[in-house]
Amino acid sequence: MRIFIMLTMLLIFMAGVILLQLFLSKRHNKWLGLILPIFTFAFSILFVMNIRDTANLIQIIILIISTLLICNIPTIILLAIYSVCRKNIKRKCQIEKMNIQDL
Repeated sequence: MRIFIMLTMLLIFMAGVILLQLFLSKRHNKWLGLILPIFTFAFSILFVMNIRDTANLIQIIILIISTLLICNIPTIILLAIYSVCRKNIKRKCQIEKMNIQDL
């Protein structure tokens, strides 16, 4: 039962983050939409800085690369949302400019 509650809370949290990213990305200020991706990227760097391993160099490099790839999945998703929203905003601005020129 605890696992079900935890998964439900995790899904609600993820949905909230995605909705917040959509809201921030649709604002006129383009920097607002980059807040969450920058935060998640910094968090992934923090994970990499906390790696402590006494294994050989190849294993440490593989561990660092895999940690960066896994921890930056949310960053990639948030940047994809940002780019789609910004593309829609640019398209709407161009359509408005064309309509003004047509008048």
